[in-house]
Amino acid sequence: MGVERSGPDQRLRDVARAMRGVIELLEVYWTRVPEGFSPVAVSAPQLRVMYVIERREGINLRQLGGELDAAPSSVSRLCDRLEAIGFVRRSSSTASRREVELRLTAQGRAHLDRLRVRREERLAAALARASPASRARLMEAVETIRVALTAAVRAEPTESAEPAEPPDTGVQRPPGDGAERRTG
Repeated sequence: MGVERSGPDQRLRDVARAMRGVIELLEVYWTRVPEGFSPVAVSAPQLRVMYVIERREGINLRQLGGELDAAPSSVSRLCDRLEAIGFVRRSSSTASRREVELRLTAQGRAHLDRLRVRREERLAAALARASPASRARLMEAVETIRVALTAAVRAEPTESAEPAEPPDTGVQRPPGDGAERRTG
């Protein structure tokens, strides 16, 4: 007897597979950055580091490694590169001189801002091909995904005492849903 391939569990896997496909396409689409966009190339792992530091300003290397689930040596090398290009600043912790705090520089923040604007522009251009009704349904679906992922991220244990917060995606919630609006 084989395993039945229908029902709610299969539908969840189908949705997850479709989402994975969209995410992979976005990764490819967003890495095709036009010539002259930025004088500095930042890898996907370096971007992840910048997103975490942006969200948890003053995080130390150990906490950053826990958030990224990465070895301390890897995290340190990523931060070395980001510091060398002027996007991250390391400083001694005021709480413990043995710890190093990580902060984005103004240049690092500006890079993330430019990157987000460029990604939104490219995504909006692609989405312009969909009908207004399809875009409205997509907005509902994206908000559902954002809420589910936010709950999942908050439920995951982290090495620090503070709950992990997902990055602000800039997604606007529909009016009247009882939650504050995010404007990015």
